[in-house]
Amino acid sequence: MTSTSATSATGSIISALGAGSGIDMAKLASDLAAAQYATRIDRLTAKSEKLEAQISAASEIRSMMLSLATSLGDRVRVGDLSAQPSLDNAAVASAALSGTSRPSGTFSLEVEQLARGQMLASGSFATRDAAVGAGTITVRFGTVATGSFAEDMSKPGVDIAIAPGATLEETAQAITASGAGLTAYVSDTVDGARLVIKGADGAASGFVLDVAEDPADAGLSALAWQPGSATGTLLQEAQDARVKIDGLSRTSPSNTLTDAIPGVVLKLSDTNAGAPTTVRFADAGGAITGAMQDLTAALNEIAGVLNEATNPLGGDLSRDSGARALRQAFSALAGRVVMPGAADGEPRTLSDLGLKITRFGTFELDPERLAETLKRDPDGVAAMFTNGVTGVYATFDSLSRSVSAVGRPGSLAGSLSRYNAELARLGEDQAELAEDQEETRARLASRFAVSDSRIVGYQSTLGFLENQIAAWNADKG
Repeated sequence: MTSTSATSATGSIISALGAGSGIDMAKLASDLAAAQYATRIDRLTAKSEKLEAQISAASEIRSMMLSLATSLGDRVRVGDLSAQPSLDNAAVASAALSGTSRPSGTFSLEVEQLARGQMLASGSFATRDAAVGAGTITVRFGTVATGSFAEDMSKPGVDIAIAPGATLEETAQAITASGAGLTAYVSDTVDGARLVIKGADGAASGFVLDVAEDPADAGLSALAWQPGSATGTLLQEAQDARVKIDGLSRTSPSNTLTDAIPGVVLKLSDTNAGAPTTVRFADAGGAITGAMQDLTAALNEIAGVLNEATNPLGGDLSRDSGARALRQAFSALAGRVVMPGAADGEPRTLSDLGLKITRFGTFELDPERLAETLKRDPDGVAAMFTNGVTGVYATFDSLSRSVSAVGRPGSLAGSLSRYNAELARLGEDQAELAEDQEETRARLASRFAVSDSRIVGYQSTLGFLENQIAAWNADKG
């Protein structure tokens, strides 16, 4: 077949050589160079277009698989397929899933006390801009209780340097910025300005203040504090949270408890001593039918694109190993075991959830099969929709990861990497060919310019001779 570029270039050459019309040497050089390289340019262009189509098809399928796995994961973790916790008394705490396990059943929760941090106030100063003296404040950590201090030797003390002339306000800023985990501010009370220091939650986060003051700028010792000292006021002792879960007591240095109830994060906000509340979990069973309908529709959408791309008669990915591997995985999806640890009689495959594959490579949902499985073993079905290492989500997440694994030559991502590398090489070849064509055009143009100059000279001589002959003939007449 004669290429479009070659045909166009040949036609231009014939036009440039039009009888009696003169020759456009620059255009002739350009058309000859184009004709010489047209076949190779067309071949590279065709390869480039094919690669771009393959990249587009592979990218679309990979993106669709990632979108399916992501949306399914979101529904399992925090959406309608998750067993979201709730409390009968929502004022006591908020609850969310931790993701470590799938909780079920009910739990009683009694919050006897909340965790809190130590709060200490200094003696009064005239104003917040009053100088406090210079030296070093050393913060030591431990448990402050019943007028005593038990230092936690695993926590190193923190030294805070107070410069000469520092004010109470500047001292508060230095304490906050020290990295000791304390926050400090100045409170303008009716008795004067007082430095307030607050520690982290938990009984072991209590603290004392030792002071080594600068004799040349005395006064900082007024901020020293030990249990029972007269230089400050203990506004609040540090304490752990104390709760009862199903009647069993436990403590926590924080008001956030992770997996105290398996699979749940509790954030305590109030106490309910003597009046336990119930933590219960939403039943995701009602959402599973809708989720399977959505999954079937999504699989059909992907299968449609995949089947078209791998069609032996003109499919962009008909010879792509990654696309063929995914199509083969799709053909085995219905019977794939997604719960390898399931006991005999428990649901273990997607076909148990009603998923079927047709002879056309598309999917159908058998609602009766799904309803029968849900009725027979609702807990087993619910267990298939978790974010663990097995189950429906894990299956599609694994499939999506295998499709996106760049390091695997047989994956779609591996194919994409190869196609992009080939396209880059083609781009270099096209650029090199364009340079060669331009060099050829320039060389021909230079030669034709010489020829054109000679032709002009010949035409000038011919015109002179014709004029002479005409003059001679006139004289004879």
